[in-house]
Amino acid sequence: MSEKLQKVLARIGLGSRRYMEEVIAAGRVSVNGQIAQVGERIEPGDELRIDGRKVQFQIEDEIRRRVLIYYKPEGEICSRNDPEQRPTVFEHLPPINNDRWVMVGRLDINSTGLLLFTNDGELANRLMHPSNEIEREYAVRVMGEVTPQLRQNMMNGVVLDDGPAKFETFTDLGGEGINRWYQVVVKEGRNREVRRIFESQGLKVSRLLRTRYGTVILPRELRTGRWVELDKSDIDNLTKVVDLKPRQGTGLYGMAKRRNERMQEKPMAARRGGYLRQQRRDQDEQVEEQTNGQQQPRPAATESGAQPQQDQQRTYRSNERNQFGGNRSNERNQFGGNRSNERNQFSGNRSNERSQFSGTRGNERSQFGGNRSTQDNEFAKDSYPKKRDEPFVQRKSSGIKKTFKKF
Repeated sequence: MSEKLQKVLARIGLGSRRYMEEVIAAGRVSVNGQIAQVGERIEPGDELRIDGRKVQFQIEDEIRRRVLIYYKPEGEICSRNDPEQRPTVFEHLPPINNDRWVMVGRLDINSTGLLLFTNDGELANRLMHPSNEIEREYAVRVMGEVTPQLRQNMMNGVVLDDGPAKFETFTDLGGEGINRWYQVVVKEGRNREVRRIFESQGLKVSRLLRTRYGTVILPRELRTGRWVELDKSDIDNLTKVVDLKPRQGTGLYGMAKRRNERMQEKPMAARRGGYLRQQRRDQDEQVEEQTNGQQQPRPAATESGAQPQQDQQRTYRSNERNQFGGNRSNERNQFGGNRSNERNQFSGNRSNERSQFSGTRGNERSQFGGNRSTQDNEFAKDSYPKKRDEPFVQRKSSGIKKTFKKF
């Protein structure tokens, strides 16, 4: 088993394949002590050096093929770097040694749902290529009425700016008013293709969620902003769809296996990345409509005419709050008044005591202060004048020191 030298160096992350060919042609790469040539093949036991430094490598057949499912939240962009410093989907992926994650397809910033990542570039290219016709399934919430004629138009095909497009399947998932959901399937991954097909018929998509890509389905237990790794059987099923030979030893092991087991038992909390989920925004809109005086739809009553259990609990809790809240308020007013009277009573006594003793101390100061003032005036004639910025301390009756400056 062997592989081309420039391909091995590019996969390690030292540069692109074309750049590695230039490095090899410059004589900077050696294999087993001999200067390497462009196109030379390398085997697992060979010694590889670049500029005299030994480099560790693996042949492609020895590398474990890995595939991740990432639940993209709204507000993240499908790019490694963003000039506007917006959050990206790559920020939440696990680190990978001597390799990199390749994204399979894209979702726009306002779309959510399933994103695939793999360390196998060939697998990613085959999954994205239009000739393989890999199905992408979406759950779509549409504002506006989808008539049978509009539905048939989108099934037959519409002409977009970049060519014709159509839905392979179109299923009504239910809902009322502006909260009407549909399930559609396309076999291409063009930019905003699903949204543009609906817009061609005068319909606006308010939410778009990808639920399936080929044979991979978005797990129900997976939260937004989190990822889960596929096991060997799921990866093999995915590679068979694109006629790619499965690799040996691609099963989960170690921390990845334990992480998947924990997720099955207890799903991890969702990561929102600075943006609220659509459900929270819908609730805020309903509260705002209710505040503006618009009538908010209530849950339907049961057959017996009883109020739903949730509303009964809310009413019961509200009555409890009013009942006990009133008693607590009366208690506060009752005891608060007594405490206020006590404070006024004792504060008056303390005020009289202060006035009484402060007067006595004032007389003492006046008596002795006069003598000290006379002495200071006598000695001040023969002493040096004091500096203007020299501070002095004034003592108050409460014992607190306060410092001033002379000007």
